[in-house]
Amino acid sequence: MTVLRIATRSSLQARTQAEYVGGLIEKTSTGTTVEYVYVDTQGDLNATTPLHQMGGQGIFVKEVQRAVLDGRADIAVHSAKDLPSQQTEGLLIAAIGERRTANDALVGSSLENLAHGATVATGSVRRRAQLTRLRPDLQFIDLRGNIQTRLSKIPDGGAIVMAIAAMEILGITDQIAEVLPLDIAVPMVGQGSVAVECRSDDAETATILAGIDHAASRRAVEAERAFLAELGAGCSLPVAAHLSADGVFRAFMAADDLSDTVQLEGEIGDSDDHIVVGVAMAIECRSRLQGKA
Repeated sequence: MTVLRIATRSSLQARTQAEYVGGLIEKTSTGTTVEYVYVDTQGDLNATTPLHQMGGQGIFVKEVQRAVLDGRADIAVHSAKDLPSQQTEGLLIAAIGERRTANDALVGSSLENLAHGATVATGSVRRRAQLTRLRPDLQFIDLRGNIQTRLSKIPDGGAIVMAIAAMEILGITDQIAEVLPLDIAVPMVGQGSVAVECRSDDAETATILAGIDHAASRRAVEAERAFLAELGAGCSLPVAAHLSADGVFRAFMAADDLSDTVQLEGEIGDSDDHIVVGVAMAIECRSRLQGKA
């Protein structure tokens, strides 16, 4: 009997997605059982400071990764959007789970029904930049905390922005007021997917995890991560990329002060190098935004 210890954040969403991964492992790998190691990250312990002031990507994953690196766990399960664009030394992304709905959504009110000057709560500068393009009259306030906390902070007459995938995990999509189309709100890199890491020298665990890897989702997330890595950007910066199942690659980038934005769209064929396309889209976004400066 093989026992694999899964490190995850202790929030309800993180636990639920880790248990989903654990169930897949036990189903696909005969004789393997899982245990869970719960870890509090910097992002969990500080639920008040705006995300863009906390050092960008990694604030929700570093402590979980450390549990694997120091031997307390064998596997780390993360929301793929939380991972830094550069692979952590000593770790391997051994599986990407099948992607859930990647779109963002409004909860509280649809965009059309928001009154002039209404307030939208979100901790993401990317989301602010995208919604400002459509509704420059909107006011924005920061939003932090777990999903239940955020749902309790819908401004009067306003809305909050949520990732649909997180709501799917918890079975609360009935609270969505409007699904934002991908050509209006390009999601964060990796949004909707779960990334599973193990130690890079742990071939046995990597082989087990290969059994739950979803090839199409991996290809999409790899293309998006290549986009982000080329920009050298973290989740605090207003950038986004998404490769859809029909091969459409959408990319978004905004100036730091949100004064200018660029959004591109292209197609990736089955024979195209998805990594090369992701890098090329990042270079084009950066070039066009600099051209506007």
